[in-house]
Amino acid sequence: MPRKFDLYTRTNQFIIDGLIFASSFTVAYAFRFEGVPDWPHFKQLLLWLPYLVAARLYVNWKLGIYKFIWRYVSLNDALAIARSLAVVSGVLLALRFLYPGQAVFAARFHVPLSVIVLEYLLSLAGCLGGRALRRILYQRKTISSPDSPKRARILIIGAGQAGVRLAQEMEAQRLAQTVGFLDDNPKKIGSVINRVRVLGPTSILPSAVREHDVDQVVIAITRPSRETLKRFWALSENLSIAIKIIPTFEEILHGKLNISAFREIHMDDLLGRETVNLTANPAEVGALYSGKRILITGAGGSIGSELAHQMYALMPKDLILLDKDENGLNDVYCHLASNGEGPAVHPVVADIRSRERLKAVFSEFQPEVVFHAAAHKHVPLMEMNPCEAVLNNVVGTRNLVEEAKASGASHFIFISTDKAVKPLSVMGATKRVCELIIQAHSNHGQQTHFACVRFGNVMGSRGSVIPLFQKQIARGGPVTLTHPDMKRYMMTIPEAVRLVIQAGVLASCGEIFVLDMGDPVTIVDLANDLIELSGLRPGKDIRVEVTQLRPGEKMTEELFDHDTETTAPTRFEKIWVARPKALCLSEFEGKLAALENAALLNSPLDIQRLLPEFNLCFETAQTQSAGEG
Repeated sequence: MPRKFDLYTRTNQFIIDGLIFASSFTVAYAFRFEGVPDWPHFKQLLLWLPYLVAARLYVNWKLGIYKFIWRYVSLNDALAIARSLAVVSGVLLALRFLYPGQAVFAARFHVPLSVIVLEYLLSLAGCLGGRALRRILYQRKTISSPDSPKRARILIIGAGQAGVRLAQEMEAQRLAQTVGFLDDNPKKIGSVINRVRVLGPTSILPSAVREHDVDQVVIAITRPSRETLKRFWALSENLSIAIKIIPTFEEILHGKLNISAFREIHMDDLLGRETVNLTANPAEVGALYSGKRILITGAGGSIGSELAHQMYALMPKDLILLDKDENGLNDVYCHLASNGEGPAVHPVVADIRSRERLKAVFSEFQPEVVFHAAAHKHVPLMEMNPCEAVLNNVVGTRNLVEEAKASGASHFIFISTDKAVKPLSVMGATKRVCELIIQAHSNHGQQTHFACVRFGNVMGSRGSVIPLFQKQIARGGPVTLTHPDMKRYMMTIPEAVRLVIQAGVLASCGEIFVLDMGDPVTIVDLANDLIELSGLRPGKDIRVEVTQLRPGEKMTEELFDHDTETTAPTRFEKIWVARPKALCLSEFEGKLAALENAALLNSPLDIQRLLPEFNLCFETAQTQSAGEG
């Protein structure tokens, strides 16, 4: 098959530009002298012509001008060409001004100023014109080609930088035809940007879609609010078109991937409240953590890894990261170890259920502050595996507490959950037992200061419902809920970790610290918000389905057990403290031993029988282990 002739090879580009430069120089002399120049200047033209053409081609080559593809010439390419041509013109100007004097020299080398300027402008116009012609011919060929797909007609909401760049990309890649912009800025309405008119405000969306035969609407607004998205959904309610939110242009238009697979959902948008920026006295925080040996259990998890990163910034002496999940532990260790200068980071693969392994860890590292984040957290799984929940959550916590006291640690912070308040699940019940273990080992005047931190669902964590919703949205739905009226307290991972860090400053004698998280969030509203923030419409693009409550789930959660706890504010505005009633230690220790023995004997029925005796399984249960307050 004969090879197709290509006019725009690298060699041909040199030839075309060479002809442009030679013609520009000649025409510049003709303009200057209104025809054929006199003999001295004609000789000057002949003398300079080969050197000028060679110099321009050489400079263009050195500056990479011939690496540009002519059919995709852009404004940046034009500026690069202008700079390249200016180099040679600058040399001519330098010779003109730096070497005045001798008549012979001037006659040969002093190119007239008007010729230098005209030649530069003509060369620039010729180079840009040739490349622009190539782009025009290519675009016309693409449009007229029978193989070229029909381009979608899009309407862009937002005539700002994002919208303009989107329109440029669509045109450059021949992905779609932009019929217009909509923008609420009155100064932009009626103006033309890159040959695309701003048709009017966003309120005319329905009429603009019908009038201009729009196939798709693209929202080119950086992080549009939920209210903004809802307004657009309302405007497009009766329009049978797709509405997309940028990020990548080709994949959105061709529907290769769901928009939710690209757009980053900011957890702050889902809270329904302002995030709490807890700030303790830096001197207090520094005194407690800087230069200390700090152990974090569950360091490979969502809370543990964020805690490791924030602790790393406080410059402890040693940061001991403990987890039985080697993959998560390796991720956080490699990230911190790659930071270069900083505290020593020690990854420790260990199971907190092994008392002997913990003895070795505490003996080797002698941690001064312990953050206990390791736990089994998935409610339905723990309902099916109650023995494992007790062994890991309860026995593991007891092992850590006893080793921390024995080694003389100054602070021990236990991370709890709102599911520990009047729990109906095995997971919540075991976390409540852990809170009581902390209380049982807390005495005024002892070396180790204990505290618990209790908070609700952490958005974005592996145990949170949000990653599940995101996966369901990415698959095209449906999003499944277990009950339409279910509510949960929500907080972000940074909020949770800041609370944990500051709880150490406040820790004294087994207190439970709780963040003021505002009102609980209805899960169905959370699902709808997440769908909308993904650029889709609940009930239309993504269905929301209700299944049934899973074992151990509660309709609502509480942050305090007012039957057994008294609450009070702390010196930090958004942190409250729950002070439990006195614990009958002998009765508690006996029940704890029986619970541990049932787990070791793999007796789920005994565990289900014993847990209510801690006043943990049912909201109506009578308190047995707490003494009078």
